[in-house]
Amino acid sequence: METNRFETFFDAIIAIVITVLVLKIPQPASPTLNAVLDLHTMYIAYLISFLILYNLWYANHNLFQLVETIDNTTLWIYGMMTFVISLIPYFTIWLANNPTSVAAETMFGVIFIVTHILNTLATKAVYRSNPYNKNLQEINHDSYYMNLPLILIIIGFILTYSGYSKGIYYACLTSIVLWILIGRLIRRRENGN
Repeated sequence: METNRFETFFDAIIAIVITVLVLKIPQPASPTLNAVLDLHTMYIAYLISFLILYNLWYANHNLFQLVETIDNTTLWIYGMMTFVISLIPYFTIWLANNPTSVAAETMFGVIFIVTHILNTLATKAVYRSNPYNKNLQEINHDSYYMNLPLILIIIGFILTYSGYSKGIYYACLTSIVLWILIGRLIRRRENGN
């Protein structure tokens, strides 16, 4: 399959999920700064989810600039990832409304982990479906650094289940920032800057 049509579809899904996500944020109870600040957990949860979605879009945008076709395996993996990311608004709002709930923290962390794993598998599938693409061969996306966000989330799970109720919440925030920074460093290295 040619990537132009697929990339348009994936971009639209991410745009819709971000739109649904922002529409789930309630208005402040009153027009005061304190009322806005009372929603801080909502804003942080939204920020984490937005960064996850934006980073997925950005990474895939850069990847699809280098390839022209993908195979059915890649499509199926992206289909599973689309399903998972469509659940992000649901679990983001659940977490934002229940920031000390271990169940909400766990599901938010699981969604992040599954998204990360599916994105890694999808990237590997794109590489496998384009074995003669010189642009892809020059780039090494098998960096062990890309697993650091996953390790941080696991640490967050350990913290949450050890008694610190917001462990996964903060681990997800730290992980997505780290995921973005690692991606930038890898792209800089690839470009020779």
